[in-house]
Amino acid sequence: MKTPADLAATLTSATYEELVREMIVRLDEDPDREGLARTPERVAKAMQFLVKGYKDDPEALLRKALFTVSYDEMVIVKDVEMFSLCEHHLLPFFGKVHVAYIPNGKVIGLSKIPRLIEAFSRRLQIQERLTTQIAEAIQNAIEPQGVGVVIEARHLCMMMRGVEKQHSSAVTSSMLGCFRSEEETRTEFLSLIRQRTNGV
Repeated sequence: MKTPADLAATLTSATYEELVREMIVRLDEDPDREGLARTPERVAKAMQFLVKGYKDDPEALLRKALFTVSYDEMVIVKDVEMFSLCEHHLLPFFGKVHVAYIPNGKVIGLSKIPRLIEAFSRRLQIQERLTTQIAEAIQNAIEPQGVGVVIEARHLCMMMRGVEKQHSSAVTSSMLGCFRSEEETRTEFLSLIRQRTNGV
């Protein structure tokens, strides 16, 4: 069975443009009119960017920035902007990701956590799987005492169609290690991500 990455590799820009042109025709529009003439080309380029995460290797990304330290307090990277495509409707969902872990001898370079989020979010996704993938990648890379990931997102498939609820949001979490087993650790994480720091 072909993976989405396999399909992306075999789908050339030209064939993708043909598919978009066909979709425009099926929408009873004229693909040759001025406003739509270059739309297939633009959509092909946009989609290649929006799913570029299939080309990334999250494990290799993290391996490049692991550092041995004696620090054993919570590390939090919060309010990381995230954009993804819902795999059910190919409509965007977007929001913020909050990541925390307690080191066990190793830490990850801080800039790699947003890059990790980008690698998984720039794919056809569901929010629940995205949350788990981020947490498990960190767990596998440095084997910390625990990892916590929370994603707060708004889904255009709910806002623009279906129930059409413009102000709804979805919150998902993945708690591993001490974040799952110790209520005090979990509560501290959730409390800290709710805080808003002025000027940061």
